[in-house]
Amino acid sequence: MSTVFDCTTPDNREAGLAAAANSVRAGGLVVLPTDTVYGIGADAFDANAVQALLAAKGRGPDMPVPVLVGSWSTVDGLVMSVPQQARALIEAFWPGGLSLVLQQAPSLNWNLGETRGTVNLRMPLHPVALDLLREVGPMAVSSANRTGHPPAATAAEAEEQLGDRVQTYLDGGPSGEAVPSTIVDLTQGQPRVLRDGAVTREQLTDVLGVEIEADR
Repeated sequence: MSTVFDCTTPDNREAGLAAAANSVRAGGLVVLPTDTVYGIGADAFDANAVQALLAAKGRGPDMPVPVLVGSWSTVDGLVMSVPQQARALIEAFWPGGLSLVLQQAPSLNWNLGETRGTVNLRMPLHPVALDLLREVGPMAVSSANRTGHPPAATAAEAEEQLGDRVQTYLDGGPSGEAVPSTIVDLTQGQPRVLRDGAVTREQLTDVLGVEIEADR
């Protein structure tokens, strides 16, 4: 049975965050608002929970799950190293609509899918998401929709698609423009855009001082 919390009011937000944190710690799934689209999330270090997330979306491990963090400093413990280009982009666009693909720390015991030793990281610009992430730590979060269906711009749209597969829904009101994050791969030396989104290539070029290539 799912529970929906209206996080636009202080009391319900506090109760919702507590319920969501309990769900995550128990290996359950939550839907949370972000600054791009609504996300379905689980404890990034709980392989069974991540598998349940993929099953809820109807997705296989060949499409690995990104990780959301609640602070810049969290990144240092998740990746092999943070290159200067990554730090520049983090300072310019985090929290916000930019995801960075980096080499993960080899010591991490998690299974996000077929990542080939990389991890897709983002810090969202949404107070409810940040409060939850700071409470429970890094979360595996994907768009809150069934694969092949439109991303959810509201908690109601997410619930319509995911139903009782999710234990706790945090309703933070409609998401911004429902534009997904831009994904930039920094694992190959030269930055590459894997997905266009909220941050434009012109903005990326302004920060890095180099033309950004698209993935071929």
